[in-house]
Amino acid sequence: MDLLRSYAEDDEIANPNSQSSPDSSPIRMLPSKSAAPKVDDTMLALTVAGEAARAQSKPLDPTQHLVGFNPTYEQLWAPICGPAHPYAKDGLAQGLRNHKLGFVEDASIEPFVFDEQYNTFQKYGYAVDPSENSYIGDLEKMKECDAISVYNIPQHEQKKRKLEKKKEKMEEEEGDEQDVDMTEVENPSTDTWLMKNRKSPWAGKKEGLQVELSEEQKKYAEEYAKKKGEERGGDKDKAEPMVEKSTFHGKEEKDYQGRSWIAPPKDAKAANDHCYIPKRLVHTWSGHTKGVSAIRFFPKHGHLILSAGMDTKVKIWDVYNSGKCMRTYMGHTKAVRDIWFSNDGSKFLTAGYDKYIKYWDTETGQVIQTFTTGKIPYVVRLNPDEDKQNVLLAGMSDKKIVQWDINSGQITQEYDQHLGAVNTITFVDNNRRFVTSSDDKSLRVWEYGIPVVIKYISEPHMHSMPSISPHPNGNWIAAQSLDNQILIYSTRERFQLNKKKRFAGHIVAGYACQVNFSPDGRFVFSGDGEGRCWFWDWKSCKVFRTLKCHDGVCIGAEWHPLEQSKVATCGWDGLIKYWIFLLNAKLLEFPCQQFMIDAWGCSVLQLIGRVLEKISAKCCSQPFIVPKFYIFSILNHEISVFTEDFPQLACGLVFEQPFMSAFIVRITCSLSVGYRDQDTLICSG
Repeated sequence: MDLLRSYAEDDEIANPNSQSSPDSSPIRMLPSKSAAPKVDDTMLALTVAGEAARAQSKPLDPTQHLVGFNPTYEQLWAPICGPAHPYAKDGLAQGLRNHKLGFVEDASIEPFVFDEQYNTFQKYGYAVDPSENSYIGDLEKMKECDAISVYNIPQHEQKKRKLEKKKEKMEEEEGDEQDVDMTEVENPSTDTWLMKNRKSPWAGKKEGLQVELSEEQKKYAEEYAKKKGEERGGDKDKAEPMVEKSTFHGKEEKDYQGRSWIAPPKDAKAANDHCYIPKRLVHTWSGHTKGVSAIRFFPKHGHLILSAGMDTKVKIWDVYNSGKCMRTYMGHTKAVRDIWFSNDGSKFLTAGYDKYIKYWDTETGQVIQTFTTGKIPYVVRLNPDEDKQNVLLAGMSDKKIVQWDINSGQITQEYDQHLGAVNTITFVDNNRRFVTSSDDKSLRVWEYGIPVVIKYISEPHMHSMPSISPHPNGNWIAAQSLDNQILIYSTRERFQLNKKKRFAGHIVAGYACQVNFSPDGRFVFSGDGEGRCWFWDWKSCKVFRTLKCHDGVCIGAEWHPLEQSKVATCGWDGLIKYWIFLLNAKLLEFPCQQFMIDAWGCSVLQLIGRVLEKISAKCCSQPFIVPKFYIFSILNHEISVFTEDFPQLACGLVFEQPFMSAFIVRITCSLSVGYRDQDTLICSG
């Protein structure tokens, strides 16, 4: 609006005859504004002024042909400095003067060096010229003193001076004592007493009062000195061995035929190749006072089970007969970490937190050999080859895999590439290679006997893998990862991760829960931190079943090598539990039915065979395999049969009404099982 008004007023001034309001407002001008930003040029001005001042005070060298700044008129026409100048009183040209006494040139010299030369010149009369590295001053005195400085006095001269000063001080003190009043010397409040009794900080240790120590203080001092001596002597890493002993809990170590108590039963054989998921608890072994860290079935037969406890004891239990503890092995001073059987089960290894590995005789309980490196062994394994059963491999806490010869007790090889404690050792590829996992979150593949890594597996998403188990077909390994999943790696040349197979759902973060396979490879199972045992299907990777096994952590699980429907688990509650797959009573029952069977020209056995074929066809509709039938008894017209696959299948065949060449057969089938004590079969009719 102001602009419009000013525009109108300009028109009125130009046209005075035009009519306008007498009370119009005066002309207002808008303030001018600049769009340029404000810049602080103080530092720039100071820098330019300083350079200009230095340039003006700097003299020109008449011999130079290039000047790096713009000199002033006075600098260009200033007279040349020489020994004497006709127009200057002191012989120095005005252009070369920057001090009232002449021109002072800046020099870079350390304060200590300057003080040394200054004090040397003041005392001896000579010094070093820093610009020319030559001496100036009294050169004869310099030659006489061998060009020493005040800070570079010879050692014998220093001792001489100290003695002289000490002598002078003693003379002064003697002179003062003659003049000092004795009353002042004895009075602590006077300066004379302080001067007499003062001590230098370098006069030595102050003399303290010698007080006799009490018996308790002496005992503590001796223990402390002993502990310090052990730490200095390097005995901290050395463990104290324990006297090994073993206790047999059975009735007798040999039976009436002279067979050992560890001998497997002769009739023990695999029932079939098909595994079933267990679901019922049939037995509990309790004998450890603390948690159980690992369990192992007796190789190939499984009639005994070995357990490692955190109570420093190793126990072996009977599975088939009494179900009691057969022998206890005591040889460690701390918790037992890992155990491992030899191929024939006659010997086994134990690894404890007391830093010892011990090789035991299973039958007698004697320690055959003891090994140690001063570090904690986390895993122990024997070479699975029959001709290499004397080779022991142990993963240690100092990032090494150590290989011993059991016969000689000597270390034959060390595999040292890991960056953390070694947790697992798993043999693959017909025992020519082995895979190790570590706390450094990596997998490394080694050629047996060669301490060079042939495959290194480490990804940013990987976690530590405290347990690894091989698949029964030997083509895969399952690794328990601490991010709550089980990963599958191939054991072929490339050792690739199988991204299609991943087993999850359990909680194992922070626990070294064991992962394992069923003997037929159809199931993967593992314990978890909440006391449950998880079963997954190998093909679909889906959870098949979970069992609540223990109150604490379910740390280990083993499938029976022969009886494919039985699993043993162990936990930190100190218990070992035995689980089986159990058919319910009368699971399979056929109603009374009639079949027309052609019996023309058949013998009795052929007729029975045709009848059993009819029963097999009926069984095929049930969710399990066709049974194998065997004749049990033939009495009159009733035939009883049983199967090998099921505990008992009773079939009653009654021949009725012969009609020409055919028989009318009434078939009644019923299945009933029961268990008593050690799986004793009870058949109900």
